[in-house]
Amino acid sequence: MKFFKEFRKQEVLVLLYRIFLAYFFYQIARFLFWYFNRGLIKVDSLKDYFSLSFHGIAFDTTAILYVNALFILLSIVPVIVNTKNAYQKFLFWLYFITNGIAYAMNLGDIVYFRFSQMRLTSAALQVAQHENNIFKVFTSSIIQNPFVIIGFIALMALWVFLYKKVKIAERKPVKLIPYFIWSVVVLCVTAVLAVGGIRGDFRHSTRPINLVDANRFAKLPSQGNMVLNSTFSFFRTLNTNNFKEVHFVDEKFIEDNIHPYKIYERKVTEKPNIVIFIVESFGREYSGAFNRDKNIKDYVSYTPFIDSLAGQSLIFPNTFANGRQSIHGMSSVLAGIPSLTDAFTSSPYSNQKIQSIVSVCNEMGYDTSFYHGAPNGSMGFLGFGNILGFNHYFGKTEYKDDNDFDGMWAIWDEPFLQYLAKNTGKKQPFMATVFTASSHHPFKIPEKYNGKFKKGKNQMHQPIQYTDYAIKEYFETAKKQPWFKNTIFVFTGDHTNEVYYPEYEKIMNRFAVPLIFYSPNPEYHLKGVNPEFAQQIDIYPTLADLIGYNKKIRSWGRSLVNEKREAPIIANSDGSVEQFIIGNYIYRFDGKNVVGVFDTTDLGLEENLMDQIKERPEVQKGIFIAKAWYQDYMNRVVNRKLY
Repeated sequence: MKFFKEFRKQEVLVLLYRIFLAYFFYQIARFLFWYFNRGLIKVDSLKDYFSLSFHGIAFDTTAILYVNALFILLSIVPVIVNTKNAYQKFLFWLYFITNGIAYAMNLGDIVYFRFSQMRLTSAALQVAQHENNIFKVFTSSIIQNPFVIIGFIALMALWVFLYKKVKIAERKPVKLIPYFIWSVVVLCVTAVLAVGGIRGDFRHSTRPINLVDANRFAKLPSQGNMVLNSTFSFFRTLNTNNFKEVHFVDEKFIEDNIHPYKIYERKVTEKPNIVIFIVESFGREYSGAFNRDKNIKDYVSYTPFIDSLAGQSLIFPNTFANGRQSIHGMSSVLAGIPSLTDAFTSSPYSNQKIQSIVSVCNEMGYDTSFYHGAPNGSMGFLGFGNILGFNHYFGKTEYKDDNDFDGMWAIWDEPFLQYLAKNTGKKQPFMATVFTASSHHPFKIPEKYNGKFKKGKNQMHQPIQYTDYAIKEYFETAKKQPWFKNTIFVFTGDHTNEVYYPEYEKIMNRFAVPLIFYSPNPEYHLKGVNPEFAQQIDIYPTLADLIGYNKKIRSWGRSLVNEKREAPIIANSDGSVEQFIIGNYIYRFDGKNVVGVFDTTDLGLEENLMDQIKERPEVQKGIFIAKAWYQDYMNRVVNRKLY
């Protein structure tokens, strides 16, 4: 029948072929992503690999439809000229520009994942908006990882070659009415399939798939990153807001188990000065003082000065970060506010009155200042510092000597820490926070120190030695200052970075940072090794306790030096689910339900015990505590009750 002859079979089949090519190359990207990050994403067998890849097709479908929606529409819309050469050339460029950008996300994430420990999300835009050196960072990354750009060019060339192998012959419709009818039918069918594909399911009762759903198909939480693709995770997190009030328990349960407010009654005659070091990318792996009992084969420390200082300090070798990025470290350390799936600092709720160690010190008459050697405003520190209420901000502008600029991020750590040592203490008591910068991509040190520090096993080992040396030189200068003896120094990392030892490839240990409290004044009794679990959000209440702030403070952390010992609730997020360490177990929570329970010795989260032990009283209470903590967090953030 002539009516059926107007069905655009050739165009539909070629369109399917072109979309199939996208699936094919997404699977190649998935393999490369896993291969170059196989130390972080454990896959035990070929069967497991193919299972993860198969389940990844649903997430690839959503991503491919997002990217190719216009291409698909223009390929089948009945404009009669569809098969003409000029029109097909236009479709060619549309296809490869959009898919090329999306594919670059996936290949670039091979490197980015090592630092972010999660798939690329729209949170990267919040980071980028505070920086003016993005092009330099991008260029440096390409130079240091040439295989990514070479691989991208080679794969795109192959993709173009395969695309051109199947062409559409020019054909003009004879009967326009059947042509339009068949086109409308194809459009309708495509629309229905596209809606189902983007949602990840055709059932009306099912919500669209998101990042959390990837873990349904994973034996280990880290494998969820392999099921995902970077295009999906980026688009799915655009304009999202996971800050929503929830209700799981009553307020009495929260008061009794979460203790959102604390009061410490320490009597202090002379207020101590405070200097907080948030050391860029300072993973616990790098410091020998925190690995003495880890039994790591052939372990090497890269922080000799920090190790020596730790021997004179109170240290916590089981400390965890409460976020994944630098700005998360600032909110966690100073304000006791961790970042969950969505970062608090990039949320609509960050600009509110916040009680913090800054506000507490301001109230007690301290002179408060924040130091960061990058261009003022970098990382969002200046803006968030203003919210917290620092009296002074000292950045690259105030330093006034670009000769010490590293050319990428900030003033080199050594000269900037000398500036810190000499510029603080003009008014006492004072509280100064410094955020170092040199132990960071592109992993360089000043040329004059080439050969001074050993190369180590990965790119982080040399720059962390330089930062350790810069801190040593800082102390040589600080010791000569009149304020030194009555000062409490705190050291932690903002987040982790590249890892070498398998112990630190474990999921929970990707948040493993050091924590040191040091003072030359013996009155503060800051000596010893405390093996209890600790976290960045404990720093604020600990310091409030040490300086004798006897009023109520809002904190999900706890004082680590108070005689009244509170049980820790460690909280952070891998970017898709929240993680809590409560008692003897680690709980993974998706915002509605606890989806995994692991023993605290299982830092790799390899054996989900939930089905076996969920009826145990401790586990049942732990689940309620995790939900109660989350409920209180959301309530205080959304309703602006952080003071």
